[in-house]
Amino acid sequence: MRLGRLTLAASALLLATTASVPTGAPLSRAERHVALSSGAAQPHHTASGPDVGRAAHEVPFGAFVGSWDSYIPQIAKMARWLNGADMQVGHTYLAGNNWKDIEGEPAMLGLWTQWRQGDPQRGLVLGVPMLAPSEGNLADREVTRLLARADRGEFDSHFLQLARRLVALGGGDTVLTLGWEMNGITYTHRCKPDPAAWKAYWRRIVTVMRSAPGQHFKFDFAPTRGLDAIPWTRCYPGDDVVDIIGMDSYDQPVGATFDDYVSEPYGLQDQVEFAAKHGKQVSYPEWGLFRNGDNPEFVRRMVEWMRTHDTAYQTVTDYCPHGFWECNRNPRASAVFKQLMSGSKGAGPLTGSGGATAGARPTPAPWPKPTAKPGERPGERPSGWLPGWPGSGHGVPGTRLDPWLGGPRPSAAPSGR
Repeated sequence: MRLGRLTLAASALLLATTASVPTGAPLSRAERHVALSSGAAQPHHTASGPDVGRAAHEVPFGAFVGSWDSYIPQIAKMARWLNGADMQVGHTYLAGNNWKDIEGEPAMLGLWTQWRQGDPQRGLVLGVPMLAPSEGNLADREVTRLLARADRGEFDSHFLQLARRLVALGGGDTVLTLGWEMNGITYTHRCKPDPAAWKAYWRRIVTVMRSAPGQHFKFDFAPTRGLDAIPWTRCYPGDDVVDIIGMDSYDQPVGATFDDYVSEPYGLQDQVEFAAKHGKQVSYPEWGLFRNGDNPEFVRRMVEWMRTHDTAYQTVTDYCPHGFWECNRNPRASAVFKQLMSGSKGAGPLTGSGGATAGARPTPAPWPKPTAKPGERPGERPSGWLPGWPGSGHGVPGTRLDPWLGGPRPSAAPSGR
């Protein structure tokens, strides 16, 4: 999410354009659900609509409060602030400055997987860019060219490398928010320039990463709430390559209410109905305050929403202007968040499937085998893999992965966070 995200007024104009209706003509409820594509959710509150409500329950949760080694110790500190709450979910992002970043910095991945393995109830959520540079301000025509190259398999090896690194380090069950906020304009991995090619590329990446022996990855399709630049349903790549249907949800635009966020086109209600129809859980990898300042009502309603739907996990964005612990601009919202989350014991481990698909993993359609880098063989340990790390089998003493205790320090930091 970037501060320059489209406003609601701009989104309304884009909705008219992408739906092929006259500019300024509002999209009807029926028209919106036609746009939800085949198998779309039914209009709200009808007898044929999916059952999306759940009894109030705890949800695995965490917070994004920074990157690299500066973040991991913060998890325990924030948990103490929440009176011993069990923050089960760690959330970070790969840098996307170049393709080496997208393969995963070994030291950073090692730090996070070490934290993940400290408790079987924990889960790791990793934002994975689909194209490099991730925030390069590329024109649509250049994005289209990159997607065409992706379709030829030119980038397969980078995702194979990432998958093998994660497995080797003990992160084979990581939840991957692949190409997050693809319906917007911030990232190179945006969908709008060529939705068909984008969906094919997502499918290719998932198939490549699932080819890594020992993986149990969960792939989270996580658009930003609302229309943004394109209806996110036009980017949905298929049930066999998606495990969770996420949504990044911030308190914007100015003057909007939580009820607006529920009922807006491609908003919260459309998300949970679409997910139920497709037998998936929902998630909220990024959420927090924004344009409406210190808004305790948004916090109360958002937590209530997540606890009364089939939510796999939620991670609040905690730096200013969005957050509650690190950001002192929001004292009233902070007090509500603390009241609601204090002492929370979380829930079971991240499952990543719900409804009709619970306990089952659909098999994606056959795809060409991923192309390894020259000199590599499928199943090899990735380059940059260090002996003594989890999964190495060498047990070399003294290889510390936590730099705040004096070990090796990552050489780069993720961009845009």
